[in-house]
Amino acid sequence: MSTLAGAGRRKSRLGWNLLGLLVFVTAGFPLYWMLNTAFKPAKDAIDADPSLLPTGITLDNFTRALDIADFWGPVGRSMVVSLAVVVIGMVVGLLAALAISRFAFRGRKIVIVGILAVQMVPLVAMIIPVFLLLNDLGQYDRLTGLIITYLTFILPFTVWTLRGFIVNIPKELEEAAMVDGCSRTGAFLRVVFPLLAPGMVATSVYGFIQAWNEYLYALMLLSQKNQTATVWLGNFTTKHGTEYAPMMAGATMMAVPIVALFLLVQRKMAAGLTAGAVKG
Repeated sequence: MSTLAGAGRRKSRLGWNLLGLLVFVTAGFPLYWMLNTAFKPAKDAIDADPSLLPTGITLDNFTRALDIADFWGPVGRSMVVSLAVVVIGMVVGLLAALAISRFAFRGRKIVIVGILAVQMVPLVAMIIPVFLLLNDLGQYDRLTGLIITYLTFILPFTVWTLRGFIVNIPKELEEAAMVDGCSRTGAFLRVVFPLLAPGMVATSVYGFIQAWNEYLYALMLLSQKNQTATVWLGNFTTKHGTEYAPMMAGATMMAVPIVALFLLVQRKMAAGLTAGAVKG
């Protein structure tokens, strides 16, 4: 019986490993194909019978991508917008999550339901009202207007996620610190805030990726001279067709900041994701 049970566990483990491998290949193949196309000669990128393996390596596509249009301007604007969204979103979201999770006030459940309801609204459905509102406020074609817009759909997720982390931190830790002489603010900074670090890192990375990769609102709310990095990729589609190899080279360069950020915070992010179960 033990032999049969051991064989069954090995088969089950093998099945899960194969499933995990399938998911990895499915999710990783587009990234591999982007890198493969970015480094192959441009003529091979439009070959009717493409090769799965690189047939040659060249950096000409990156040079072409930088020559087609200004690269550093859009990347700089995307970086400014993304960092501003993360910083403002974390400050406001942390205070809101702390209020919702630690204080009882009238309408608390309505606020929580409202946060969830906002996340259910499709972003495409709000683009015309957002455009009209920003135009009336004089924020059309301004990075500040784009930052405000991004905050409207990143803040609800930030608040809800940070609430889950705060709820999982026992109130007794704060109360013990206050008994030892700390104020409520001091107890939060000395006890709760360090425990929230992994969750804040994971939430910040999500917000940064969302702001960095967003395309539709950046296209509709900014002119050509103020375009962000995602809109910049549209320059590779002209009346003569699409230059796929330079486009993939540009996409590769755009992915570098995200990969670098993830490598820097991967340990904190992994800890935050495993500690982020929502309780209550």
